This record gives sequence, structure tokens and C-alpha cells, in this order.
Amino acid sequence: MATSNILITGCSSGIGFCAAQMLHQQGYNVIATVRKSQDAIPLQQLGITTTLLDLADSSSIQQTIAFTLKHFDNQIDALFNNAAYGQPGAVEDLSRDVLRQQFETNVFGTQELTNYILAQMRQQGYGKIIYNSSILGFVSMAYRGAYNASKYALEGLADTLRLEFAGTDIHISLIEPGPILSQFRANAFAKYQQNIDKGQSVHKDTYLKMEQRLTKQGPAAPFTLPPEAVVEKVQHILKSNRPKVRYYVTFPTYLFATLKRLLPHRWLDWIIIKLS
Repeated sequence: MATSNILITGCSSGIGFCAAQMLHQQGYNVIATVRKSQDAIPLQQLGITTTLLDLADSSSIQQTIAFTLKHFDNQIDALFNNAAYGQPGAVEDLSRDVLRQQFETNVFGTQELTNYILAQMRQQGYGKIIYNSSILGFVSMAYRGAYNASKYALEGLADTLRLEFAGTDIHISLIEPGPILSQFRANAFAKYQQNIDKGQSVHKDTYLKMEQRLTKQGPAAPFTLPPEAVVEKVQHILKSNRPKVRYYVTFPTYLFATLKRLLPHRWLDWIIIKLS
């Protein structure tokens, strides 16, 4: 395999860390981004190049682009947009600022970074953009409205880019995982504590149940898979001359993609409510 240059965002833990480690071991030239300098240490100990990136900060994005172009000598073969977080809470309890924060990272920052990378890929004539979306990018669940909306928006941008780059050798793919072992719930619980006032909410009783799920040790949902399941899809995209548009990960994603095609909307709502 010829060495390929790939930038991976959100590598402090979970899917991003696993992707950086596995691809580095397989001979890819990896740059892994983290938000905090201490999170870079385990990656650096593995011999992986790191850089700091805060997707909510345009200047940080520009610094990452400059570092990446220099390190890769202006050749970027792939970008894996993995960095994101989930903001739990009923939609009516989400302030404008909280919604904005969710979109600044998951959508606006991700796409700003992607546009810089796309400009370089246009110049070199090829490349692969991989968005790590979610089952919640096409099926919504209650009390995840901010995250649902951010992933729906990301999928809309990815689908549009695919049309705009039709006929080129620049490929746009979405990965849509269901439950994956990671620090996602722990990070979501921190955002919940920071931004949701359960004492003043009509959803207080539901929030108490939600706290149990967010703080549960180990898998909180059936059919949870390790992060390697997502990295396998990344590997397929990188090795494919014509990667798929969408890659499902975990049984729930396959199931709900099928149910969404076949069932009336209210039937699907009923199933999701029962499973929530």
C-alpha cells in the first residue's frame, strides 16, 4: 500500500483514537487532532503526529490547516470528520446559545475545516472526505434534539457536496454508527449538567432516568459495538476506488434504515418511543 495522508479529527478517545492508532499501524501517514494538549500524549507515544483543534474556533481551524498542509507537503488524501459531541435535553429546554454551541462544533466547524481541505483536493485532483454521522442523522430520538439536528444538517451538507463533486475523483462518504463504545455518553452527561436546568423543567422525571443511562458503566444499549467497527468502514473507504455513499454500523442502524423506508411516519414514531 502506498502511504496515504489522512487527517482525523476528534482523536482524544473512542473512534478517533482507534482510527488514528489502527491506520498508523497499517502504514498510513496520520495527523490526529485533539482539543487538549494532554490528550495528545498517548497518541504521540504511539508515534502519531498530533495537533490541537477546536472546531468552534476558526483561527484554530486555520492553524490546523496550515500545519496539515506543511506536514503533508500539500498532499491530503483523506479527511475523517470524526470530532463531535452530543448535547442531551428536551428541545424546549435548549437555549439559543446551547443550540449554537452544538452546531458550531458538529456542523459549522466541521464544514469550515472540510472546505479548506476540499480546496486542496481540487488542486491535486483527488481525495476522500469521510463524515462520521450517526443513526441519529436519519432517525430522531427524543431528548437528543440538538444532536439529531446537527447530524441531519451534516448529512444534508455531505449529500449536497456529493452532487457538486460528481464527475470528479473527490469522493464524499457518510458513516452512520449506532451505539459504539466510547466516551460519548460521559461527554454528553457533562454537557447536560452544564446546560440543562432539570429543576425548572417539566421533563424532570425523564431527566432522572436519562441520567442513569448516561452514567451507566459499559454498554447502555443492545448491539453496542467497539470503535473498531467504525474504523473498518473507514478502511474500506480509503481502499476503494469508488466508495459507497453511506456505510451503516451496528444492527440498529440497518434496522431503522429499513423501517424508515417501509413504515408510515407515525408507526416509526411509535416504535422509537417504545424503545426510548
